[in-house]
Amino acid sequence: MNIFGSQNRREDSDFIVTPWTVEGEVDYNKLVERFGTSIIDDKLMERFVRAAGEDHHLLRRRIFFSHRDLDKVLDDWENGRGFFLYTGRGPSGPMHIGHIIPFYFTKWLQDRFKANIYIQLTDDEKFLEESRGLTLEDTLKWSYENTLDIIAVGLDPDKTFIFQNTEYIKNMYPIALKVARKINFSWVRAVFGFTHESNIGMIFYPALQIVPALFEKKRCLIPAAIDQDPYWRIQRDIAESLGYYKTAAIHSKFLPPLTGPVGKMSASRPESAIYLNDDEKTVRKKIWVAYSGGQPTVELHRKLGGNPEVDVAFQWLKFFFEPDDNKIKKLEEDYRMGKILSGEMKTLLIEKVTAFLEEHQAKREEAKELLHLYKYDGELAREMWKKIHV
Repeated sequence: MNIFGSQNRREDSDFIVTPWTVEGEVDYNKLVERFGTSIIDDKLMERFVRAAGEDHHLLRRRIFFSHRDLDKVLDDWENGRGFFLYTGRGPSGPMHIGHIIPFYFTKWLQDRFKANIYIQLTDDEKFLEESRGLTLEDTLKWSYENTLDIIAVGLDPDKTFIFQNTEYIKNMYPIALKVARKINFSWVRAVFGFTHESNIGMIFYPALQIVPALFEKKRCLIPAAIDQDPYWRIQRDIAESLGYYKTAAIHSKFLPPLTGPVGKMSASRPESAIYLNDDEKTVRKKIWVAYSGGQPTVELHRKLGGNPEVDVAFQWLKFFFEPDDNKIKKLEEDYRMGKILSGEMKTLLIEKVTAFLEEHQAKREEAKELLHLYKYDGELAREMWKKIHV
């Protein structure tokens, strides 16, 4: 049976969440039940923050809200065993804000727990996805471009290894073979929905996706949006038989698209997203036409107030761009009371996003001179490449 169950059938559900599609208004409590994950409750949250030594607004606002074995990660940390982090990027085009936010949270985890991070660039998978029509030259180009954006986040170069699958395959392949022998076609077909028309590269690819979660003999923690969770269920089923820990995960909600409060941003719909290379004029234009929770006229808005729950500008501020809880609370109250207009909320977001992109783009330029540290010459990178060349 397909692990996604009935959420793939519109008649059985008001929303769909798979690794490839997010549609409708997501009920996160129902989604946790469907995927079999666990809500991060107050007790676990307090323990996590205590171990980290500080809070983060993505945690206290429950943007990162669900987990697998986060309690065991903390057990390992408290007992001195530590853990490592794994995340990645499918280099199929330019990155947008929804893509980069998890990397900023991953940086926070690295800073607080001094953990190694392995970042997989899945150029092979994006080439094999025939519907994308990408060449290997395309995925090579986007691997380079996306790596610069990831480096701009400010990860520790001595504790971060960014690798491209087609380049690093010699080290991955022996482990991938051990993984592949544990998985039959029926299993991956059920998990990923492969058909008899799927090319054999895509059928083998899940084995490669699992490999970085086995790079160390410690527990792996994966920070990612919850739609990516199915990728790691197979790893959790076979890891212990290979002598490794089951991977753990901490899941985020979706940053809503500019076009409305449902679904998620999509690279196939440029109007739904702010890209990391957008200029100020483009940012202003996109945000100004973003979905609003306000009333049709100023008079009605002053009288009736707006709905911040569906207002995209407010939701973006709450999600990432305004970390001050007191300011968020006041914005929400004033918007409900009609004291703040939708245009004023959008103007504030434009200022925040423009400032963020200006800083990010400057750091991206600096990243061109730092690339070697994350791929070849940093402490962790040298250690990983040594496994091939020594």
